[in-house]
Amino acid sequence: MIKIMTLDPGHFHAALIHKDMYSNVDSTIEVFASPGPELDDYLARIDGYNSREENPTSWNIEWHESADPLSQMVSMSPGNVMVVAGKNDRKIDYILEAVKAGFHVYADKPLVLNPAGFEKLEEALRIADEKGLLLYDIMTERFEITSILQKELTKYPEIFGEQVAGSAEDPGISKESVHHFSKTVSGKPLVRPGWFFDSSVEGDGLVDVTTHLVDLIQWTLESESVINRTDIEMIDARLWPTVLSPDEFNQVTGLDTLKTNLAVDCNGEMLYTLGGVYAKVKVAWDFKAPQGGGDTHFSKIHGSKANLIIRQGTEENYVPQLYVELLEDQVDDLREVVENSLQTNFTGLSMIQMEGNTYQIKIPEIYRKGHEAHFAQVTEKFLEYFEAGDLPNWEKSFLDVKYFTTTEASRMARVK
Repeated sequence: MIKIMTLDPGHFHAALIHKDMYSNVDSTIEVFASPGPELDDYLARIDGYNSREENPTSWNIEWHESADPLSQMVSMSPGNVMVVAGKNDRKIDYILEAVKAGFHVYADKPLVLNPAGFEKLEEALRIADEKGLLLYDIMTERFEITSILQKELTKYPEIFGEQVAGSAEDPGISKESVHHFSKTVSGKPLVRPGWFFDSSVEGDGLVDVTTHLVDLIQWTLESESVINRTDIEMIDARLWPTVLSPDEFNQVTGLDTLKTNLAVDCNGEMLYTLGGVYAKVKVAWDFKAPQGGGDTHFSKIHGSKANLIIRQGTEENYVPQLYVELLEDQVDDLREVVENSLQTNFTGLSMIQMEGNTYQIKIPEIYRKGHEAHFAQVTEKFLEYFEAGDLPNWEKSFLDVKYFTTTEASRMARVK
């Protein structure tokens, strides 16, 4: 049985994993935190899940108030898994102390923000391996249906051909996303803490959300194969700011402490190779999405016979859609795979022709779980690994190489 200890919850992701109950997780959550608005928000979200009309949860909170939550958690040790989601600059110190104390770790991204933090992660991974502990980060984007199907289609050479290495000008794989400071989560306007806009605490535009995109590139290109840092060559990286006015800052934080415009280093772009394949990652932040809009995602994978493209723009009504751009005359093969081979795991898939040789893969709504539901899915995967007693070697290598990639990109951009 897993007994969760939540340490210093400062991000709403700490609560999202509790939107569902799990059969092998104790219903009591041991929370170690100082009083304040971030704890209040966490407790309110858990209470909301417990009191909702449809499928309410039944979590019990045991709050341990302390000015030094980490030391108190280690001293009391009332559970066996530490969950942490909050200030990213101190997260790796929490993780390192947790594994030293013999706790498994289930942590929100990013685990580290810079090369110095990566060195601590190396130590934490070594200790976790020696003690047989799980150290796992919450990679929700692997459970998004268009990303799953995009990866699946690369497995059919009659459609995709072979992965194209590409070039700096035309990478073999690209993933880009646009995010917004002002948004709604679980039906309520999201209140962000003031430190979220301090890149020394939250992380810059190359080490935060980019973690998800780098992970998806590894997961797509290498599937479940062990990879190494030597497989990575960083070619270029850059950072640039989004500027918030005092009024905008007040809208999303509820704080009136900002008197002048604030430049937030939240945007980043990197170009690197993984196993010889050119990969581009780009993340940008705006203050608020256009009316009816939301966060967006774009992805393109170049094959020798087809390009696999995800778009989530105005034409898609901000719902991610998967397109297959055929470079040869293999439409019958595509129809065979979509309407037969993939039906075993994805019943109801179909395809429609768009302009020219481009086809949209029509995905039944049952597979569109949504970002918040993905937290339960990745938690189930963590529980599966916990039951097995260890992480697969490929998962361990993915975590190591992923944070090597992001911190190396940040280092390069800051040197420039």
